[in-house]
Amino acid sequence: MTLQIAQLHAVEILDSRARPTLAVTLTTADGTHVRAGVPSGASTGTREAVELRDGDQARYHGQGVLGAAGNVNGEISQALTGRGFASAADIDRALIELDGTDTKARLGANAIIGVSLAAWRAEAALAGQELWQHLARIAGTTPRLPVPHFNVVNGGVHAPNDLDFQEFMLAPLGAPSLPEAVRAGAEVYARLKARLSAAGYATGLGDEGGFAPAVARPEDVLELLVDAITDAGYTPGPDGVAIALDPAASEFRHEDGYRVAGEDLTSEQLIDRYEQIVDRFPVWSIEDGLGEDDWEGWVRLTERLGGRVQIMGDDIFVTNPAIITEAIGRKVANSALIKVNQIGTVTETLEAMRICREAGYTQMVSHRSGETEDAFIADLATGTGCGQIKSGAPARGERVAKYNRLIAIAESDPALRYGLATG
Repeated sequence: MTLQIAQLHAVEILDSRARPTLAVTLTTADGTHVRAGVPSGASTGTREAVELRDGDQARYHGQGVLGAAGNVNGEISQALTGRGFASAADIDRALIELDGTDTKARLGANAIIGVSLAAWRAEAALAGQELWQHLARIAGTTPRLPVPHFNVVNGGVHAPNDLDFQEFMLAPLGAPSLPEAVRAGAEVYARLKARLSAAGYATGLGDEGGFAPAVARPEDVLELLVDAITDAGYTPGPDGVAIALDPAASEFRHEDGYRVAGEDLTSEQLIDRYEQIVDRFPVWSIEDGLGEDDWEGWVRLTERLGGRVQIMGDDIFVTNPAIITEAIGRKVANSALIKVNQIGTVTETLEAMRICREAGYTQMVSHRSGETEDAFIADLATGTGCGQIKSGAPARGERVAKYNRLIAIAESDPALRYGLATG
């Protein structure tokens, strides 16, 4: 099969935070027509691939992406249109070579990932397969419907409150199927809203659809979640609905330590606090528990808690195969968050996931705080069989689009397994 691009076009659209992003449309020589929306992060690692923003303060306060769109419509289109490629992976390699930088900063990671997403979607269509089926075939993985992790309380850079920890997620580990997991997330979310309202908290939403109450201590949020899980008729814990945390500690890194709810903590003291949280609450996963520069702290965190809970790297790993390889060698974490726009192409994303699998590291495919209705990550999580996905709360259309896509996949193939993978 030859993948030949007849037309490539990008346009500036809005993401879920009312900021510009790209939509890329790709048409193949045989008339196959696909479209991809580009996600954009707010809590970002310093080593992730670089978005190209216009900087023109007269438009979108400098956040416009006309330059990135112009790179797709100009230099990238000129380089790719009319050529025959053996695979979407070959297109990714051509994009990397064309950009010529380690961080995709010249053409823009947002331009490059938009073309990459569209190319993989087109290749699946030409092969006559669902996207998740095609990704599984190329990656050599066994498809699996993932456990959804619903971000139901937002803090950090995702919400205008004093909560330093960024995400508190519901993980229906005990659900028997994907649709039942979605039901559990939605039902607990509804009971959480009722409990917050009864306690006099505002129920406005953060960037990812979670509530943003005026609470500062993470332990107070965890108590609310345990109560909401019970209110909804579920068991708090691995046999029912567990809790996952994304403190995003790089965001509250302070000098040589950390500041949580006004309290200054060393790395060791913060690890102690996580251990107390795990002892007291049904927390099964901690993502970015320490700052991206605190490698020695990560080693100690993994030693202390890695045998009890999932210790996941996001800002520290940025879906980068080389960084993940280094982390494995240094025994940092036991899991990786996977974001396609962090590294910039689907090919590099699949390589990062392969490295994790071979080392026994689990993976969770993730959205970004700035999202579109594009549900590519639902197919990615299913096709790679990683067993975990997070896409925000069971609310807001750009978040629900991913969960609804998973429901559609489950409906289309009742034989698909559901649940966590071990590596």
